[in-house]
Amino acid sequence: MTSRNNGAMASPDDVPADVLFVEPSFGPDGLIPVIAQDAQSREVLMLAWMDAEALRRTQGTGRVTYFSRSRQEYWVKGETSGHTQSVREIRIDCDGDALLLLVDQVGPACHTGTTSCFDRRTPTESS
Repeated sequence: MTSRNNGAMASPDDVPADVLFVEPSFGPDGLIPVIAQDAQSREVLMLAWMDAEALRRTQGTGRVTYFSRSRQEYWVKGETSGHTQSVREIRIDCDGDALLLLVDQVGPACHTGTTSCFDRRTPTESS
C-alpha cells in the first residue's frame, strides 16, 4: 500500500480505520500460523498456531494462548516453564491468513532454551 506522499509506504495513521480491522482467515484445519516477535528488540521468536478460541483467549487475557497440533490442546505460553509471552499488539497480514504477535517475552521463547526458535541457519547459494 502506498501513501499519498510520493509513493512512500503508508504508516498505520494513513490507513483508513476499516482497513485496520480484518477478520483472520483460518485454514481448512481451523488453524492460522502465528509469528511471535519481541515488541522491543523486534527479534522473531517463534512460530506457532492458533484457532479462533486460542485467539479469543489471547485477546481476552493478554497472555498468549496457542493450539498444539501434536497434542491437540491449548497451551498458554510459559504456563509450565515460566517463559511467558504477554501480547502488546496483534497484527494480521494482507491476506488475512497469518498473524504477527508483538509480545513481551520473559525468558527464552524456544522450548530448547534459546531466545528464539530461529537461531539456526541453513546454507544459501551465496554463502
